[in-house]
Amino acid sequence: MSTVGAVDRAGRVAVVPARFGPEIVGGAEIVLRHIAQGLQGRGWDVEVLTTAATDYFSWTNDQPVGCRVEDGLTVRRFEAVKSTPGTERSDLGHRMLAGDRLTLTEQERWINDDVRVPGLYHHLLLHAERYRALVFGPYLFWPSYACSQVAPERSLLWTCLHDEPAAYQEIYRPLLSGVAGLFLQTEPEHDLAHRLFPQLAPHAVVGCGVEVPSGYDPEAFRARYGITRPYVLYAGRREGAKGWDELLQHFRTAVLGRGLDLALVTMGAGEVRPPQGLEDRVVDVGFLPDDERDDAYAGALAYVQPSRYEAFSRTIMESWLAGRPVVGIGEGGVVRHHVETSRGGLLYDDAPEFAESLAVLLGHPRIADEMGRRGREYVLSRYQWDTVLDGIERSIVDWTPPPTGAAGGAPPVADRVGAARTGGGA
Repeated sequence: MSTVGAVDRAGRVAVVPARFGPEIVGGAEIVLRHIAQGLQGRGWDVEVLTTAATDYFSWTNDQPVGCRVEDGLTVRRFEAVKSTPGTERSDLGHRMLAGDRLTLTEQERWINDDVRVPGLYHHLLLHAERYRALVFGPYLFWPSYACSQVAPERSLLWTCLHDEPAAYQEIYRPLLSGVAGLFLQTEPEHDLAHRLFPQLAPHAVVGCGVEVPSGYDPEAFRARYGITRPYVLYAGRREGAKGWDELLQHFRTAVLGRGLDLALVTMGAGEVRPPQGLEDRVVDVGFLPDDERDDAYAGALAYVQPSRYEAFSRTIMESWLAGRPVVGIGEGGVVRHHVETSRGGLLYDDAPEFAESLAVLLGHPRIADEMGRRGREYVLSRYQWDTVLDGIERSIVDWTPPPTGAAGGAPPVADRVGAARTGGGA
């Protein structure tokens, strides 16, 4: 329920994620879907602008291009154009990870060799004035980088900023400094944004909402997947950038080196690649409906978060709502912030500390339960959707121009761009 009082909800709001749909497991995509649903539920005219792709790895256009209603929302999908053949983007990315300073031209080649959505760009050139606000996210992808600059006075960014090599690239300066406003989720993200971009656009720490399940049935989850031993849980993309490969090696140390009788249950996308000798200890349950996902959290000894690059870490919150503690990597600023503030888990810096953390929780179930209880209180007191949507609504009203209507307003962006190039004007 809104607590911001009377709000002028005139004008259409476009929510612009790179992918959209209930099957998407990425944290930013889930949040943007809930923002679209929440704003529409409060009376805003909402439209989703996105790609026809749902798979993060292939970017295959597996949904129809065009406009249709999906789960009560108007969704306009555009073709995703894959990166060009060759290894240039990968090579530049490896140099970036190694700490090399890319030239501005190399940075532009790197971002433009990612998945692009030219149809979306041209749609905004022609029709940006139809929208009161354009809410992009996260910062990293081409649609946010390129399309937000079509009408920056209407563009808002759900930033999802991580302390990662890409965030230090100059190409993102116009995005973080030049749009109408930034939505930040945590104080560590706020501090990072100020450190990287001294001339930051208007911004607000609005938090992030997390849905509270009505109940849990962990035994049903165990029975459904034949899981008999205690397990730790990982949810999300299985890739090196998210810490998956390192997690597998740490888990190997815990099981084979420390002798812990544990399984690792994983849900999400990407190759599993269990270490040799642990094939029966790593259980992939794939994509789960919401109720089974919640049951998986509730049945776990703990949730493990190996990712150093988190802006919020929604999965940590879902684990705490289920009353289970978190074992998180200490180098992750946001992860450390949540765990230390809530006292809802343990932090590790290497494989022995990871194994020791699991051993403590396995040997002291009361401690594990108490950490989970504190984590749940932390989420319920800070990260509720009503509060988040209040902040988003206030920011839309404060940061974006009121709608101009179908007639009598500014000419389309394409007309203004053309006039500027030819020296003409309206």
